[in-house]
Amino acid sequence: MRQIVLDTETTGIDPAEGHRIIEIGCVELMERQLTGRHYHVYINPEREVEAEAITIHGITNEFLADKPRFEDVADEFFEFIKGAELVIHNAAFDIGFMDAEFARLKPVRKTNEHCSVVDSLAVARKKHPGQKNNLDALCKRYGVDNSSRDLHGALLDAEILADVYLLLTGGQTALSLDAGSDTAGGGLGVRRLPSSREVLPVVTANEEEAAAHDEFMATLAKKSGQTVWDRLQTSN
Repeated sequence: MRQIVLDTETTGIDPAEGHRIIEIGCVELMERQLTGRHYHVYINPEREVEAEAITIHGITNEFLADKPRFEDVADEFFEFIKGAELVIHNAAFDIGFMDAEFARLKPVRKTNEHCSVVDSLAVARKKHPGQKNNLDALCKRYGVDNSSRDLHGALLDAEILADVYLLLTGGQTALSLDAGSDTAGGGLGVRRLPSSREVLPVVTANEEEAAAHDEFMATLAKKSGQTVWDRLQTSN
């Protein structure tokens, strides 16, 4: 299954009031594994960004002045997400903005006609009822490092959400098993491993090492009876 973890930043909170998308960030999962593919773009909204929104994401009108318009990136963005299952935290917000942007163009596209959508916020609320389930709270609960998240950013938030979602739904990325680590709520200390990492070599015991192992296990058996290793070997 191909999944796209997606986040947007906007000029304000309501597309019905003419607010626009100013940043899109996506990361790709294939069979619940990060592929290393992503889509990221800043967008000139052709209107002012509200001051309150700037305090959240830090993206200014001056920064966006020379960025492409949504109509300039719409086809590329659509091709990246088409046919995928979208994973979005508070999906109604982002989908509402995406559909409002697509509605300004020809042909008109509706996201749910081309993609399925999973709302990770709804998943979290079902799994952790009565608790805080915003992205920062979930990072703390699952031990996902969000120390670089001083401000909201679409690509960074999508990357963090990918780690959170995999843990929330029973998968794993990478575990930190340092004895001294202490993450809130028994967190797993997640650290993303690059998809391009080298495959770890499999090292087998040589004859001398195997003989030493057998001798050690025989000594244990004399002292304590049949060992777990012996029972496993017998069952196999």
